[in-house]
Amino acid sequence: MRYRLSLKVGPVGFRIGSDWPAPVEALDALYHDYPRPAFTDYTVRLEAHAPWRRWFRPSVHIGGDFRLPEAAPLPLSQGLLAAELGMNLQMALGHHRHLLLHASVVESGGRAIIMSGVSGAGKSTLSLLLAQRGWRFLGDEFALIDPASGLAMPFPRPISLKNESLAMIPPDGRAGPLLTGTPKGRIRHVAPDVAAIAAMDEPARPALLLFPRFGFPIASRPLPPAETFVRLTQASTNYMALGEAGFRALVRLRASVPAVALDYPDGPSGVAAVEALWHAL
Repeated sequence: MRYRLSLKVGPVGFRIGSDWPAPVEALDALYHDYPRPAFTDYTVRLEAHAPWRRWFRPSVHIGGDFRLPEAAPLPLSQGLLAAELGMNLQMALGHHRHLLLHASVVESGGRAIIMSGVSGAGKSTLSLLLAQRGWRFLGDEFALIDPASGLAMPFPRPISLKNESLAMIPPDGRAGPLLTGTPKGRIRHVAPDVAAIAAMDEPARPALLLFPRFGFPIASRPLPPAETFVRLTQASTNYMALGEAGFRALVRLRASVPAVALDYPDGPSGVAAVEALWHAL
């Protein structure tokens, strides 16, 4: 495609091509500090459905090595979101080197908290707030668990914040453009700090599985092994595809890492609760 950009995020390389310059320019600015590899693992294509749709009411179809033919296009003004969704799609459908969990991950002292939950659970907001308090940011959309070692591999793509969480964005210039009218409302991406990107080849040992839920009075409870296992299978996009390796990785994670369900009403309360759980380990 005419407009192209290559990115390396942790152990994965992406090549993004577009029929328009704007999505690639937005990606280039947001991923300013990331390596530009010569060789990549996956390709994302941001394509016009028909040649004339490049100029008249342009809309972006997400393609690449893996695609969902039934997926609806996005307006060109949301081209950055289309690129991010395209990278998510390649990982969810094509990546089998690691066990993937839909989760945010932060690290301290070589040990990691894996925070998993449905959209709106607040895991992205918690990862951003913890990163502002000195935790190393390892990832927002996916946790990558090495099946052989059990380590969490960094995959620190920009944090995706939505709607009320936008107020948490620090005024340091590392945020992408505000995207409005998306299927999930207002979205803005925040690039992690340079130190987190520079350390994205350094894995961490999972030490706490956290299942947050935003908007409820503060409460926490330890999760029994059976419930933890079910929640992890629901959070994984490739557990079935990995077969025995995925099963063994999930069983080891459940058996070796404590799991806690956490309800919290707001960001500061959530951060305080997470750090209290961490210090109690």
